[in-house]
Amino acid sequence: MKTLFDPLKIGPLKTANRIIMAPLTRARATRDHVPTPIMAEYYAQRASAGLIIGEATGISRQAVGWPYAPGLWSHTQVQAWKPVTDAVHAQGGLIFAQLWHMGRMAHSAVTGVHPVSSSATAMPGEAHTYDGKRPFETARPLMLEEIPELVDDYVRAANNAMAAGFDGVQIHAANGQLLDQFLRDNSNLRTDEYGGSIENRMRLLKQVTQAVADAVGAQRTAVRLSPNGESYGVDDSDPAPLYAAVAQMLDKIGIAFLELREPGPDGTFGATEVPRLSPLIRQHFSGPIVLNSDYDLARAQADLDSGLADAVSFGRPFLANPDLVERLRDGAPLNGDSMETYYSQGAEGYTDYPTLATQNA
Repeated sequence: MKTLFDPLKIGPLKTANRIIMAPLTRARATRDHVPTPIMAEYYAQRASAGLIIGEATGISRQAVGWPYAPGLWSHTQVQAWKPVTDAVHAQGGLIFAQLWHMGRMAHSAVTGVHPVSSSATAMPGEAHTYDGKRPFETARPLMLEEIPELVDDYVRAANNAMAAGFDGVQIHAANGQLLDQFLRDNSNLRTDEYGGSIENRMRLLKQVTQAVADAVGAQRTAVRLSPNGESYGVDDSDPAPLYAAVAQMLDKIGIAFLELREPGPDGTFGATEVPRLSPLIRQHFSGPIVLNSDYDLARAQADLDSGLADAVSFGRPFLANPDLVERLRDGAPLNGDSMETYYSQGAEGYTDYPTLATQNA
């Protein structure tokens, strides 16, 4: 029987265990979206994860509307990422870069340009900016002639990730971000070949995934989805056939793994009554599936035992416990996380969470 502590083959890579570090926005880059030295320390501390999926990383200036989030579109950013990947590899770890375009979740106060989306819709609520929170703007629909350039942005970022020493990339198509805005029918109101039918709504994700796979290899390309329920104002009226088709498409491309964020009705960071779609997706995707959202050791092992998951990704537990793998293996208590320091700058709530060794000392 496989356990969370057994290795897993992901494309050409072999992970030390099946405990994956989920992508976590931490806002420790510069205002110009350049990674900083403290990020190398942070990720190296967590390199015992079977695989680290790095924080959401902008593919272009238009894409990243979160203050102090990193990017991967410039030579300066590539050079600044190299010490991060080197530090992870020096500790025996593996790390993927998550490729990010926020779409309507971006704000011009951060990007300097008006946000884009599948359609002229607005994210509910307020955006984080350098000057505090501001209401989200109504996005303008991407024009057909802009889509090839957008695909090229993903490819450039993927190539830059490999040049920076990442072991692969994950395409962020979850959590109400741009590709999610195209997938789901309450945010995609288009009447051209990118809207309406399921085939049309998943066309952009297919083009992006195929182009990235062609550039860096399908077995170094992963995708993240959030198929069940509303996520940051994005939802679908009939998600089952949509995500069955998406799973079939991604399986045909042959991606390295598929990560699914699936909150439940009692979710602690988003909740929904919409049932999990991983059992359906499992029928249509033959590669490794990584499940995410509010897992503990027992629930993770149960989903491994059933064959539903091949690995489980942990977010906030890794945020507060750099030695999470050791703590889970030993049944040790976990540190609690401090929400006040999620997106602050500096070491507090970032690199200063204690390990078991320092606590025992």
